[in-house]
Amino acid sequence: QCKEAAYEERRYPAGKWACVTKGEPLYEQSISMSFMKLMRYICKENSVGCYLGMTVPVLNEIHLTKEGTKLEREVVTAYYIPGEFQQNPPVPMDPEIHITERAPLQVITRVFYGMTTEETILREISLFWELLGSTDTVLQETYIVAAYENPSVPQRRNEIWFICRA
Repeated sequence: QCKEAAYEERRYPAGKWACVTKGEPLYEQSISMSFMKLMRYICKENSVGCYLGMTVPVLNEIHLTKEGTKLEREVVTAYYIPGEFQQNPPVPMDPEIHITERAPLQVITRVFYGMTTEETILREISLFWELLGSTDTVLQETYIVAAYENPSVPQRRNEIWFICRA
């Protein structure tokens, strides 16, 4: 028995998320631009004109190319709308921000620390597959990178989420 689990399984309830989709040349550019848009929405650029409150993690949904060696350009960055606004989310002023109802989600997750770049994410996905072994219980082309701290934190906590099939 390991002292620390290599990964864990979690369930998340359905909920409303503010999402931005970007397809910049670099993964880091996409998530940075999307997060800045979401921060403006969180801080004041919304129909109630007030600070909504930060929730974590911020999710970045990614897709691998058919060969599985690179990330597709389009990344969806998602911010969970705080509980008090779930029933009636404030409308974003930015037309690139969409409020989405996400279905309940079951994931297998593993922590990693540091910067999230295409290279580090591909390495984490590969390491996770080695740990899990061959399985068809999770999707093999769609993954989520969950960020728990500000991108400027050098050794910030992240997770890679493998999405369980329904």
